[in-house]
Amino acid sequence: MKGIQGKNVLVTGATSGIGQAIAAYFAAAGANVALNYRQDLQKLDSTKKLIKKMCADEGCSGKQLPVEADISEETDIIRMCNEVVSQLGSIDILINNAGIQTTAPSHELATSDFDKVISINLRGAYLCARESIKHFLQQGKGGIIINISSVHEIIPRPQYVSYAMSKGGMENMTKTLALEYAPQNIRVNAVAPGATATPINSWTEDTEKKQEVESHIPMGRVGTSEEMAAITAFLASDDAAYITGQTLFVDGGLTLYPDFLKPWSAGE
Repeated sequence: MKGIQGKNVLVTGATSGIGQAIAAYFAAAGANVALNYRQDLQKLDSTKKLIKKMCADEGCSGKQLPVEADISEETDIIRMCNEVVSQLGSIDILINNAGIQTTAPSHELATSDFDKVISINLRGAYLCARESIKHFLQQGKGGIIINISSVHEIIPRPQYVSYAMSKGGMENMTKTLALEYAPQNIRVNAVAPGATATPINSWTEDTEKKQEVESHIPMGRVGTSEEMAAITAFLASDDAAYITGQTLFVDGGLTLYPDFLKPWSAGE
């Protein structure tokens, strides 16, 4: 894609699922990719192996820079961004992908569990954006932020209230930052995956549960991490140079009120 080769890309949560696929996709497109991870070197090695495989297939001209950081910690985020700038020379594209979820009836959700989800999914994403924007403004060449959101930024999700709140907040963060920094040629968009086959969604390993989920999706299947990575790269490319402040739902039609696929309202 236009404008990806040679760019310096920071991907948070780059060692699993969608984040791993995004990191590999950008590497295969010739970008220099900073791979954010937290302590788990085995997962980091898995990402490196995927990149190596894709590079064997596609050919890669860029570098890969592992950067350890806990996205719930402000000091870690500041250090991480400074390290990327120091090692690669700049941050051109930030992919805010790191995220977690926890489940519990909303009236039983522990404050500590609520805070943990918000601190990574929303606060951490904002702090990564803040530090990247500081650099974008300093270098004076604009920049790109892609926030990995979820269909649950608009679809309520009972028993996942902290997750749904974090993604709803991410929607408005995307719009606010896009509007505020558009004059400085900083584009901010979001990708909102629907049901996707990733390790965080353990139901994908259970045939019965997977079929139940797919029965609610108009296209009849779950998405793949690679599909989410391709859309993320598009929004970061020059092909999307006139797009900002938008959330692109990649969900097989899940946000199209799928219960209306067959008429059930009162008719003639």
